[in-house]
Amino acid sequence: MSESLEKAVWGKLREVRFPGMSRDIVSFGFVDRVVVADSGRVEIGLEIATQRAELAEDVSRAVKEAIGGLDEVQEVDVQLRIQRPVAAAQAAVSRDPSLLPEVANVIAVASGKGGVGKSTVAVNLAVSLAKAGHRVGILDADIYGPSLPMMFGIQERPQVDGERILPFERYGVKLMSLGFIVDTDTAMIWRGPMVMKAIEQLLGDVEWGALDYMIVDLPPGTGDAQLTISQRVPLSGAVMVTTPQDIALIDARKGLSMFKKVNVPIIGIIENMSGFVCSHCGETTDIFKSGGGEKTAEVLGCTFLGRVPLDPAIMRGGDSGVPVVEAEPDGAHAESFRRLADAVVAAAAANQPPKLSIF
Repeated sequence: MSESLEKAVWGKLREVRFPGMSRDIVSFGFVDRVVVADSGRVEIGLEIATQRAELAEDVSRAVKEAIGGLDEVQEVDVQLRIQRPVAAAQAAVSRDPSLLPEVANVIAVASGKGGVGKSTVAVNLAVSLAKAGHRVGILDADIYGPSLPMMFGIQERPQVDGERILPFERYGVKLMSLGFIVDTDTAMIWRGPMVMKAIEQLLGDVEWGALDYMIVDLPPGTGDAQLTISQRVPLSGAVMVTTPQDIALIDARKGLSMFKKVNVPIIGIIENMSGFVCSHCGETTDIFKSGGGEKTAEVLGCTFLGRVPLDPAIMRGGDSGVPVVEAEPDGAHAESFRRLADAVVAAAAANQPPKLSIF
């Protein structure tokens, strides 16, 4: 009986959702253990890291009610462990109150090297979060190669109100980039202190207002910009973007190592440009190899969020100023980025990366 009952218990657990989320607690990795005895006694271990203990208690009650409704269950023991959020502890010691005072969650999108589609992921993630009803901003912190002006189709200079810079707003997302201020062809030959000062001004001098999520598009690598963001702003988590080939994965590991050293939770790894599907014959060609992102996540003990294919539609969205989730809202890519947004929301709520594969 215990084997069939255990299967039924897991089925019921997959029906329980964390309050405000669209995915179940098993997918989010909140179920630590399930023990089923022949007597019909079921023991459930829940491990949830959140700033709102009442939500974890709601989950515990929902689990007990769901499992208790099974015919073969005689007793349900739900053991809940609520962890102290990592990001909250970091915020207590390192936050500069003048930077993003009304922003609830700051999410870094990073890459170990350039050319892996980091900005494309950041932009489509931000727009997906906005479409889900969240108040969202995106900061282009890639000082040496700002991409947001082109990717959002904006060529104007930002307006200034007193001493405050007013961000642009497009597709429900507030955005700011050094590219709106500096001419496109200007080479940014800046040393570390100048980079750090510029980023602090983009964080503190822009009128961001109240936001649920701030997506920060970091420059590639592990330099001054990354350290400034990590040390001055309490990051709720980081998403690492890579491509499947070995050289990109080596650099991605370095980036993940940096975030771990500064106590930034890792939401997971996205493998971009993962296979090209021929529009004529439907055959998939692994131009940059395959499986590297998943293997790296396994080695480093973090979540593999999934793959984004190499597709002309995504490229066209970046060049035209209309992100693919806006241009093709019912397409497969929009659904992929919606699931990524779900994972980010869950990680921010729990202040730990969800243990799921979203694509």
